[in-house]
Amino acid sequence: MMRTPGLLGLRGFLAFTAKLWSFLLYLLRRQVRTVIQYQTVRYDILPLSPASRNRLNQVKRKVLVLDLDETLIHSHHDGVLRPTVRPGTPPDFILKVVIDKHPVRFFVHKRPHVDFFLEVVSQWYELVVFTASMEIYGSAVADKLDNNRGVLRRRFYRQ
Repeated sequence: MMRTPGLLGLRGFLAFTAKLWSFLLYLLRRQVRTVIQYQTVRYDILPLSPASRNRLNQVKRKVLVLDLDETLIHSHHDGVLRPTVRPGTPPDFILKVVIDKHPVRFFVHKRPHVDFFLEVVSQWYELVVFTASMEIYGSAVADKLDNNRGVLRRRFYRQ
């Protein structure tokens, strides 16, 4: 069967425009994801009802143990990129720690909404932070996460 040059040109044009349209949609979705990722999320912190607060005051507070690394935060040190962090994502804070007489910078990325989580859960539980890392690093990270709120008072380290 013989095809006419006009029909072949039209099919090529339609295939090209479909690919171009798909590419433009991909770029638009990627841009929207980036904007959404860096939007500030606002929460309304509702106080506990009087009945709930009364009940919590009557019972002994339970203890919730939270792991620090790869649960509350992701961190990496100088020159090491983690596959869990998108390249170019700015860290939430940078820690400078001296380990074995060598200064090391840790780039720390907090989990999304971790501050809100700690604030709310600390109403219900006594929070304990555990890390298998060294105390000098774990203490500095826990101090930054606590942010003078007094919710991460108990901490356990590698030692």
